[in-house]
Amino acid sequence: MAKAANLSRSDLDSSSGSDLSVSSRTSNRSLRVVEKERRRNEAGDPFLLALKYFSEVKAGTPRMGNDVLERNLVQVERVGLSRGLPPEAISVMLDYAMSLRTGGMICVRVLKFLIPATVVPQEAVVQAVAWLCVSKIAISTQVLFLRWLLTVFDMIDSKDNLRAIYGFIFHFVTEENLSPYICHLLYLLTRRESVRPFRVRKLLDLQTKMGRQPFLLHLLSLYKVFCPELVTLALPSQMRGGFKNHNSTWKAALSAVQKRNNGQVSSDISLTLGVKHKTNSRKRKYHHLEVPSLSSSVQRNSPSSSSRKVFPLEQLHTFPQLLDNLHRIELPSQMGSLLGSSLALCYLDYVQDDSAFLRLNFWLGHALHEEFLFCSGDRGSGSSSEALHLLNRLLSTQNFLQEGFSSTEGFLYKFLNVWDGSLLRPQILGLLSDIPVVPSSCINQLLFEPLVQLFFTSTLFFKCSVIDCLNNMLLKWLTWHSVYALEDGLDISLHSHTPMNMSLSGFMDSVVELVRFVGRLATVGLQLEGCHSLLLSFILDFYETVCDMFLRYGLPLVVLPPVGVFYPALFATDPVSVDRLGYIMYRYKKNLTSAKCQQKETKAFHISRQTFREFNHYLSFMVSCLWNSKMFLPGMAIEVDQELLSLSKVAKPWTSFDLIHHPAFLGYALDFHHKCWPERKEMDLNSIKAGKQWDWYLEFLFSQGFQGLQQFVQSSITRRSVAGTNDQGQGDRQPTNS
Repeated sequence: MAKAANLSRSDLDSSSGSDLSVSSRTSNRSLRVVEKERRRNEAGDPFLLALKYFSEVKAGTPRMGNDVLERNLVQVERVGLSRGLPPEAISVMLDYAMSLRTGGMICVRVLKFLIPATVVPQEAVVQAVAWLCVSKIAISTQVLFLRWLLTVFDMIDSKDNLRAIYGFIFHFVTEENLSPYICHLLYLLTRRESVRPFRVRKLLDLQTKMGRQPFLLHLLSLYKVFCPELVTLALPSQMRGGFKNHNSTWKAALSAVQKRNNGQVSSDISLTLGVKHKTNSRKRKYHHLEVPSLSSSVQRNSPSSSSRKVFPLEQLHTFPQLLDNLHRIELPSQMGSLLGSSLALCYLDYVQDDSAFLRLNFWLGHALHEEFLFCSGDRGSGSSSEALHLLNRLLSTQNFLQEGFSSTEGFLYKFLNVWDGSLLRPQILGLLSDIPVVPSSCINQLLFEPLVQLFFTSTLFFKCSVIDCLNNMLLKWLTWHSVYALEDGLDISLHSHTPMNMSLSGFMDSVVELVRFVGRLATVGLQLEGCHSLLLSFILDFYETVCDMFLRYGLPLVVLPPVGVFYPALFATDPVSVDRLGYIMYRYKKNLTSAKCQQKETKAFHISRQTFREFNHYLSFMVSCLWNSKMFLPGMAIEVDQELLSLSKVAKPWTSFDLIHHPAFLGYALDFHHKCWPERKEMDLNSIKAGKQWDWYLEFLFSQGFQGLQQFVQSSITRRSVAGTNDQGQGDRQPTNS
């Protein structure tokens, strides 16, 4: 049995060994078949043969009369311009071109058709920069390479190794012809650790030599954000120009390749560039108004991203994902793509990276100034829809972040001078309401003068829109003050990313200028539109904000409406306007009373006596008109000659605007009279003032929803009840200030 067992075991071992050898032979045969098939495909694919040729071509190979070189070059060029080159082809061709194996002219030709189909390997770029350092490449070819690098920068799979050779790249900043492109590249690569004192000194020396060039100032401004103690140069808060787009050579090809690939590569460059259609017009068109799709600057399959565990932005879909990956997210190189994602904006607001806001302002500045502001007249439906989409996204972003951008502010100041008042009106006025506080010394030139010309020559609807825009602007200014005054005392820093720090007195001067400007607009606007009730409603909205600046927003300032607003509201034919005026006067009294008490206690601020006198004048006239029936009498604010009143043949004209005979409340008085005396055939409205009917009428009036009028009566009028006399309900006002 032992022999049998041994025999069976040996048989099994031999059987299993034979099975393994059979499977091994089968596997080897399959690998040989696959390898043979691959070699057959490579041997038959002209593009792969061409790449193999360029990877093996020796330095010094002649170019003239070399048909093999030309044939392979045409093959790669055809693929590059039609469907783009894969990463391996980019590496081979870029190394071949920059090494100048067959001369500089071939290098220029290769760079022009080097269109990526997916991504650009960063090692290929690093190798090209190395060739830039050691090869005798012509300056024009170096410029072309840097332009290509800036064009495809967002398609590079990782930037770590590029940042590692930051110092080598910085070395070229002193080359006058290369400096604009090198500064742009450094701007995209700069991190806090990149800023060194010797680099700052080099840039300052270069700025002294070349003048205040925009590209140098932009790079210095980024250095100053990271290390303000190193950059002592005073830089303007809003700089014109800066870095330009250098993509004209590859723009059409990039767009065509990526459209053909069905948008598989979401590059910021390609999405911000449109193909310029042929046209006979020489006017500029919209080209850069599309909001880029959200894409990370680090590709998800790159070795660097896996080693550093970088979380791609395009995979960010939920808020828990954001919380779990806060320290693994890398912002894109072109910040415009953040406008399309609320989660990305949450991350931007969380990191509070000044350089990120600076880069986003740069993108917006180019999109708004270069491609929106200066294109005139020739606007197709597609361009208008792109502009509408961009501005809506920008509005949504600013509302989400609760702040405006300096580039938007600069764009608006220029655009208002050429705006016709109709193009994208809701978006422009919405952006205008988001601008930060403008110093009183320049607010008239930047804001008021362009708006005045549009306001007085526009329709009623536009006038209402402008008043509403300025009301929203004032609300945001006051909100900023109430928030930052609590944090910083009386030294108001209006925004952490806004370079303007304004004192309390400067802020108050700007608010006063804005309120008085709206008062002038409202006065003339009401005259032009015949005191239209819709325009008056928007004006009263504004003064509902103004009347509560002290109590609601903590601003020690009271500015009264002009007579051109007060009297049209008091004599309005609709009861809503009179009711809202009553509420405004009630809030003015509350604010003035509180301000006077606090002024006596702290003496930290001062409300002028002229303001109290003007308010008492308004209050006295309003009480005399609505309550005491003393209209048009001698000594009142509005005096009319008695002979002229007699010619009007109006009985008791001094009662024409009390709470019974006022045109706004006459219908309510008639309704009340009919309910009280339904059997009477003759209408006697004066009977409402007799006895308890006056109290009943007031209750009836207040029950109709006129809460503002009720608050005004209760706060400003002392009612005396004398039963059985016709003076029932008459009273005196309480003086606000002696």
